[in-house]
Amino acid sequence: MRICIFGAGAIGGLLAVKLAETGEDVSIVARGAHLAAIRENGLKLRMGGEEIVTPVRASDDPTDLGEQDYVIVTLKAHSVPAVADRMAPLMGPETAVVTAQNGIPYWYFHGLDGPYHNRRVESVDPGGRLWDALPPVRAIGCIVYPACDVPEPGVIEHLEGDRFTLGEPNGEKTERVQQLAKAFVTAGFRAPVRPRIRDEIWIKLWGNLCFNPLSALTRTTLDLIATDPDSRDVARAMMLEAKAVGEKLGVRFAIDVDKRIAGAAAVGAHQTSMLQDLLKGRPMEIDALVTSVQELGRLVEVPTPTLDVVLGLVRRLARSEGCYD
Repeated sequence: MRICIFGAGAIGGLLAVKLAETGEDVSIVARGAHLAAIRENGLKLRMGGEEIVTPVRASDDPTDLGEQDYVIVTLKAHSVPAVADRMAPLMGPETAVVTAQNGIPYWYFHGLDGPYHNRRVESVDPGGRLWDALPPVRAIGCIVYPACDVPEPGVIEHLEGDRFTLGEPNGEKTERVQQLAKAFVTAGFRAPVRPRIRDEIWIKLWGNLCFNPLSALTRTTLDLIATDPDSRDVARAMMLEAKAVGEKLGVRFAIDVDKRIAGAAAVGAHQTSMLQDLLKGRPMEIDALVTSVQELGRLVEVPTPTLDVVLGLVRRLARSEGCYD
């Protein structure tokens, strides 16, 4: 299979190395010093005490790479609309677009029966740019669980995790999603295919929508936010509001809120991605993780007062630090 990783940073780099090691035809779209290092030295993955070095085709111009069977988009959600049109050279008639990002995906209402069928989510897809450039019929959902880092250009460090949950928006176990899952499993990952992919999107989002902004606002790690009584109460209130929104949209939450918080606390002294971005002066994933839930809450007429306050505060913080467009 021809697989292009668009945005081969931490997670994309992990996928690129492991898939290429199994013989898949892998290429990557990267840029800057990271791209230069990959071209000169190959893509390096540090995992389990070993270092794997893999030569992969790499370019900052998708035209160089040609049509693909799968394009796995591992950029953070807020970065994708600006580059969606650049993906056109990668698209053949049957190319699937695998959305490996946190938060509510642009295709959320595609293939979903009910009053919101094919509705676009403005907070993650302003003006429907993604919907038009990457029609949701191409989309395969992907929930990312591994944690990785890029300690230096061209080098990926795997920290933990091996699961990538996959699913079609309409819940079918199509040939294309099963073939992708098989490739992931062969590469050493767990890749279950779920008929209700939105349920798993919300379970991961459930923690991200509260712990990420609270960690940025307090500049503290996940364990402290989840166990300190004051911040825990705020996180719990946000999660209950989000749960009401999700359930109004037909989502089933397989665990309760306190178990989800306990799971976050067990991760330990971890800096959330939003806190890491803040400290490094990078754009923060506010809209896909938080604004989208507010938007959906207003759509289904479920109030989100705690979330609204935290969203306003983290937006103000991000603007003051130059980390929010």
